[in-house]
Amino acid sequence: MTKSYFGTDGIRGLANRHPMTPEIAMKVGMAAGLAFKRGNYRHRVVIGKDTRLSGYMLEPALCAGFTAVGVDVLMLGPMPTPAVAMLTRSMRADIGVMISASHNPFEDNGIKLFGPDGYKLSDELEAEINRLIDEDLSSRLAVGAHLGRAKRYDDGGRDRYVEFAKRTLPREMSLDGVRVAIDCANGAAYRVAPDVLWELGAEVVKIGVDPNGTNINLNCGSTSPATLCAKVQEVRADIGIALDGDADRVLIVDERGEVVDGDQIMAVIGEAWAQDGRLAAGGIVATIMSNLGLERFLGERQIQLARTKVGDRYVVEHMRQHGYNVGGEQSGHIVLSDFGTTGDGLVSALQVLAVVRGAGGTVSEVCRKFTPVPQVLKNVRFAGGAPLEKQRVQDAISAGRDRLGEGGRLVIRPSGTEPLIRVMAEGDDPQLVDSVVDEIIGALKREAA
Repeated sequence: MTKSYFGTDGIRGLANRHPMTPEIAMKVGMAAGLAFKRGNYRHRVVIGKDTRLSGYMLEPALCAGFTAVGVDVLMLGPMPTPAVAMLTRSMRADIGVMISASHNPFEDNGIKLFGPDGYKLSDELEAEINRLIDEDLSSRLAVGAHLGRAKRYDDGGRDRYVEFAKRTLPREMSLDGVRVAIDCANGAAYRVAPDVLWELGAEVVKIGVDPNGTNINLNCGSTSPATLCAKVQEVRADIGIALDGDADRVLIVDERGEVVDGDQIMAVIGEAWAQDGRLAAGGIVATIMSNLGLERFLGERQIQLARTKVGDRYVVEHMRQHGYNVGGEQSGHIVLSDFGTTGDGLVSALQVLAVVRGAGGTVSEVCRKFTPVPQVLKNVRFAGGAPLEKQRVQDAISAGRDRLGEGGRLVIRPSGTEPLIRVMAEGDDPQLVDSVVDEIIGALKREAA
């Protein structure tokens, strides 16, 4: 059986260990290039990356693979994931590639692929590329003048994305007089994001803009917002914006130095767009992990909340299938399909700024839409087997649901990346929520042992 290189978000792993090796990267380039060949013309791929040290190793390997099968390469340099998706469409490329492990530490890296429409690949296309990676492709390599060419397109790609991001705000809107503190996580947006804000008129205070190859996401960015919270208070900023390493996620920090998570961001944008008649399909899409408080807030305003499995690809799939234009995750992965095909931390932050400017209030006043329902999340590690299927565990889960009743919610799911079972419960009584989670965790631990 062919082994699978693809996980829930492309190919990812420890850099220079299987499958994130130069050899596999080159084969991915060859396989993806062949999978997307459509007709007799010069095919084109755009490749972006974040600031990880291993990007210097994987980028030329991918270039070698693509050019070997006759695909021309434009190397964008450090560029946010949403910028790569946008440029794939804008430049009529056949493929887009992002070299990044997103919010993971610098030792990891990954390869994300986009089709010509800027969307992540279907399961069928991933399966085809997966099959080609392990095939002998020597008979399908280009020769002579049919080889691909590679060149850098750093400034051109950045300029295009900066203009694109600025145009997502109303033409008449300016950020004059707004002091913005932004944390770029020493990652892919370290140049473009501050440029966009400055060109829109904001006074910009930058942190996380000194990448050295090993400090991406290190005590900074959306996974460690405490640094930005302190900076907002220090410089008395009106708003803080925390991106992750590839800038497809965002958290907001209000003027008091308190974090506004993805659920609150979706509530802010969803309500504002509904009031303006811009919200499509009468609702927004979130995952099963979004807080019950969000669901109640939206319901009171006759805005539907559709829930999916955890993972931005499931959010995007549901949005495309049912016509929604706002979706996302509690972690800050916000998808606004009026503007893009994947999560875009900077564009999402700009939409929040637009709402705040329009309301004339502070971020804390405008962006605290609901009080989150008490939520507890705990994990149980297991060595093997299927503890979730055991009768004692099923009985504990059933009893927990009965105790929470209609005013609470219980979500139990295996992790997609680790041998963990995640148990999440929420309800208005925090002691009850704690008790329910502890009982299920106890049953799982007994079976896992």
